[in-house]
Amino acid sequence: MFVDPGDVMFVNENLGGHASMHLFLREALAQVQPALHAEFIDVPSSGPLRRACSAQVPVLGRLDLDLHPLRFQLAQSEVARRLLRAAFREARPDVLHVYTQSVALRSVDLLRAVPSVVSTDATFLQGAFHLPHRRPTRFTGSAVRVAQRFERRVYAAATLVVAQSAWVAESLRRAYGISEDRIRVIPFGLSLGPPPVRHAPDGLPEVTFVGATLDRKGGARLLRVFRERLRDRCVLNLVTRDAVEPEPGVRVLSDFEPGDPRLPELLARTAVFAFPTEMDNSPYSVLEAMRAGVPVVATRVGALPEMVQDRRTGLLVTHDDTTLAGAIGALLDDPARAAAMGAAGRERVAEFYDARVTTCRLLEVLTEARMRFSARVAA
Repeated sequence: MFVDPGDVMFVNENLGGHASMHLFLREALAQVQPALHAEFIDVPSSGPLRRACSAQVPVLGRLDLDLHPLRFQLAQSEVARRLLRAAFREARPDVLHVYTQSVALRSVDLLRAVPSVVSTDATFLQGAFHLPHRRPTRFTGSAVRVAQRFERRVYAAATLVVAQSAWVAESLRRAYGISEDRIRVIPFGLSLGPPPVRHAPDGLPEVTFVGATLDRKGGARLLRVFRERLRDRCVLNLVTRDAVEPEPGVRVLSDFEPGDPRLPELLARTAVFAFPTEMDNSPYSVLEAMRAGVPVVATRVGALPEMVQDRRTGLLVTHDDTTLAGAIGALLDDPARAAAMGAAGRERVAEFYDARVTTCRLLEVLTEARMRFSARVAA
């Protein structure tokens, strides 16, 4: 396809790994299509008013009946709508890209007004069971059905919908009834960079975890496993914003930001990247580890089985301490196997997750959306 999306407006929900995604997207655009006129709208962090509007309600919150996720998403999307309307008054884009659907809940009319593409790493149905701040209850299904009423309107208004994984695409088809001809699957990537130069640290090998929160991203369980079973076999690096008291054998790194140049340095000496999450969709931290040639131990959650090839680029484990400790220990005991898995992970990132390639694919979809929209208007 001839790629000419025209002037593109990118709207970024700007939460967690979404900020990393847009960082790599900007870098890749400068390389693959530097003449493209692109405007980026990054939704700012929540202020006191937004936090108050979406605060959890006692009792109802514990039951997952307070619609906290939806209220937060509506508050975020209202801010996005104001930013979008101001930008539209200046100049309407030739095509609009929104990541994710959450930030477009209050902008359905704007999605319909121009060629638009909505990308997502998880549907509301999937995300309702992967929230970092609460666990699902028997009422979660009822709560998510309310949120889906808003979500379906976003998908219906978009010209095309991009799923970040086959896992998401399956939910879009089966749970939302979106036709195959409107779904595209693009695993958003990251900047590949030069081949990693790995080196072993003095002393014990290092195991690294990266996650803003410890609890449901598996960091708390990893720390427990380290204390009980691995303390004499490795050093544990925890890159997190959670407050953790340093202890013998544990390094806590709390000030890393997306794109931090210290992360490649840390990964270069890491023997195993451990990410036993309970709630992630398509975590960039795993791709960054694979890019650095580090074998990954992770759980079978979200799109992780698509990212980490079990027994080739890492090991996929269940949610129990014994399996997690065994997988990490097996790679620590066999450095040659770990190195081979790390090299295979680097190859997989180069083949499927190079941001230059995934960005070109996204530009093709944006161009297709513009053509589809024009044909529909002409008809």
